[in-house]
Amino acid sequence: MYTIKDDLSATLQEIRDAGLWKAERELTSPQQAHITTTKAQAINFCANNYLGLADHPEVLAAASAALQEWGFGMASVRFICGTQELHTRLEASISDFLQMEETILYSSCFDANGGVFEVLFGEGDAIISDALNHASLIDGIRLSKAARYRYANADMDDLRAQLESAKGARRTVVVTDGVFSMDGYLAPLEQICDLAEEYGAMVLVDDSHAVGFVGDGGRGTPEACGVMDRVDLVTGTLGKALGGASGGYVSGPAEVVALLRQRSRPYLFSNAVAPVVAAGSLKAIEIARAADDGRAALRRNTLMFRELMTEAGFDLLPGTHPITPVMFPGDDGARQAAQIADTMLEHGVYVIAFSYPVVPQGQARIRVQLSAAHTEADVRACVAAFVAARDEVTGGE
Repeated sequence: MYTIKDDLSATLQEIRDAGLWKAERELTSPQQAHITTTKAQAINFCANNYLGLADHPEVLAAASAALQEWGFGMASVRFICGTQELHTRLEASISDFLQMEETILYSSCFDANGGVFEVLFGEGDAIISDALNHASLIDGIRLSKAARYRYANADMDDLRAQLESAKGARRTVVVTDGVFSMDGYLAPLEQICDLAEEYGAMVLVDDSHAVGFVGDGGRGTPEACGVMDRVDLVTGTLGKALGGASGGYVSGPAEVVALLRQRSRPYLFSNAVAPVVAAGSLKAIEIARAADDGRAALRRNTLMFRELMTEAGFDLLPGTHPITPVMFPGDDGARQAAQIADTMLEHGVYVIAFSYPVVPQGQARIRVQLSAAHTEADVRACVAAFVAARDEVTGGE
């Protein structure tokens, strides 16, 4: 007798056989630079905790106080009885930080990206998306009835060609990640804005891997690229540098945010962000605004890691972002990357290997993510673990 369990079991076995199984390692400690798992104590080099705020005492204190004052959850969507003063204060804080008119909160950035395109772009419109954009942007764009175009990653000649193809659309928007999370590359926002303005298009940036620590004031890739006044919409998360909990947002013109409040389905049909998350995120943004020392420490750690790993003979993708991919190309790269990552945990360093289909075939990597919370000793220990694990896995070849 046929059952879906049989079909799914076969599919699951195919994933295992292909070496693509994603096992979750259970933590027995808070998220921080040094963690414990059920198997080992380790220095954590694969979290998005860029400023080290996930366990910052002021963030924890703000969240704890909010739990007592505001309760555990809202038990409702925003327009019914799910809005507190905390939510409007958080939206205003994000708007002020990013120098945008208004902001609307979502339960995650995935929901923010899933809720913005269907409302703003429909038949007669055009959406032009970078080929390496995050899955949430891809899924959100699919929900829209607008014509869809795609340009090769950061390829401005191809972007121009797609803008030419989209001529005549009522509204056109160029959509890009601010930082491409598997590579650590920043989008060429100045050139994107130049082309968008030439063709009368809007620009939307998902800046999840930048807000809080990229740019002199931590305002993200638009600040780093000098185009803060030229980007129309910014989406992002509270789940990375800004405390690392949950929640996302769309920031932009007041009219856009007002319409999203009326028609954006993930906003209208999802509970409000929990009060403890809103309060902790407010404190995290306050800290991030003044975190010049933290951003400087993050840059130092990133530069040190890149220099030491290059001296040790590893193949790194170039860049300055704390996302630092250590590459293991070729047919055997995926197996080697996975074995080295597993071996590194035995040496007290927690990293994760990525292979196809998460990254292109033959471009397996271990994505290392530096944090301001890491010490120089932590960074050196990570490099030493890479060297030891490589020697063990390859036999010193």
